Amino acid sequence: MTGTGPQGPGRYGERVFRPEAGGEGDRIDLGSLAYDATTMSRLRRLGVGPGWTCLDLGAGTGTVARGLLEEAGVAEVVAVDRDVRFLAAHPVPGLPPLQADITADGFSPELFPDLSPALSPGRFRLVHARFLLMHLPDRPRLVARFAELLAPGGVLVISDAVDLTTDSAPLTPYTAAMRAMWRGLRDSIGTDVSQVVHHPELLEAAGLESVAAEIHVPPLLPGSAISRFWADTWDRARADMLATGLLDEDGLEEALRLLDSPGYAGLSPGMLTAWGWKPGAPGAPGAP
Repeated sequence: MTGTGPQGPGRYGERVFRPEAGGEGDRIDLGSLAYDATTMSRLRRLGVGPGWTCLDLGAGTGTVARGLLEEAGVAEVVAVDRDVRFLAAHPVPGLPPLQADITADGFSPELFPDLSPALSPGRFRLVHARFLLMHLPDRPRLVARFAELLAPGGVLVISDAVDLTTDSAPLTPYTAAMRAMWRGLRDSIGTDVSQVVHHPELLEAAGLESVAAEIHVPPLLPGSAISRFWADTWDRARADMLATGLLDEDGLEEALRLLDSPGYAGLSPGMLTAWGWKPGAPGAPGAP
């Protein structure tokens, strides 16, 4: 996954969440355990299946890409990430990893013809990106570029984090930690979830049709994948969180205890998924 912050000097995977750091792949997989079933259900309901050629941007450890092959039975998935070590560690037939920076000027449809005759420009039935755009600047340009990669009738699906606890929720050690995390990541690597609610508008501006969106918020349960994911994420972003001044070490430790408490009823950040269709045959909007 790639990130260059409009305010912060860092990039996702360099200042924080470095792929070479011990356990980073496991942290990503915890997020996958929390969200993959929802992602795959939506993709299947949109009609993704046998014969489709797919592009997975910011593929991480490749769980969605493998799900497309193994569960949906698609023809091929190209999995793109700025660092493909997790993908390369578990090679799968039909899943060629491509190491590329999607923010670079050179990232364009012309990258793909050499991979397979089926992957010529504008031939992807599905372009998918999850928890990627939230870390990147210039989202309208990127969404327009992703739309260019679609075949006529293809669908672009983008998912990013939304947080229902940052503004109006009562201040607790947990909500303070979440606010510090988003502020710290914004200041250090440019992560900005406040604009995720505008993703449907970006899809429409890119010329896509039948745009729709939904939100999934997994429950915070002791020992659950999502609770463990946030605990690990806070630990890796600890320095940037504390630098905001929104909480101190004691507050962060109390927030971690709440994550593991059966008596706490806080809301996890959720996942907003938006999709839109490129005009023209052969695709048709899937089930709502």
